[in-house]
Amino acid sequence: MFSTPLLSPDPFPQRPAPLEEACAGGPRDMAATLLFALSRRDEADGRPVLIAAPRSWFGEHGKPYGPGLGGTAFLMTPTSTPAEALWVLEQALRSGAVALALGAIDGATLAQTRRLEFAARHGQSTGVLLPRRLDGLSAARRRWRIAATPSAGDPFDTKAPGPSRLDVELVRGRGERPGVWRLEQVDETHRLRLADGLADRGAAEGAEGGAAAGLAA
Repeated sequence: MFSTPLLSPDPFPQRPAPLEEACAGGPRDMAATLLFALSRRDEADGRPVLIAAPRSWFGEHGKPYGPGLGGTAFLMTPTSTPAEALWVLEQALRSGAVALALGAIDGATLAQTRRLEFAARHGQSTGVLLPRRLDGLSAARRRWRIAATPSAGDPFDTKAPGPSRLDVELVRGRGERPGVWRLEQVDETHRLRLADGLADRGAAEGAEGGAAAGLAA
């Protein structure tokens, strides 16, 4: 979890890399991590989204709630072992049949992540690993740490919560400086944007309609 994050003056990297990693800061941050990972899909790409994970992972975290996915076709592939999940992820990326493939896989080696990156490039897809820790070597271009943060108030109802918010920390980016950005969900589109009041900083400074600019890849 981030305490009073220092927001990065750099632009938020909206366009996803072929392979990225997103790690939940703690157990309560997994929903926010999935929300962020799903946002790495190009909104204009109509191909399905796939998640490959051992059955134990689905048992621990549950399954995504369909109505909250904004009409996205979602393929869930429970596997018996992490090795099977890794194989499913690579084949899905290489096939070009999915826009985005998420893999809840721990301990992938450098060689394995290189294969995933090559597969994603071949299939013109995006892969996001969801490891428990960001350690070891990886071919992922970006490594993110995600934390849920309290929402702002609803401008039309002081007793109601505002949009869901999360802090995303770029721990490592190839050719990019580490930084922290606060994002919030747009209920109408199920996408993420820079949080209101922050969108005029960094990437959104000078951009038309900054606060309302969705972070579609």
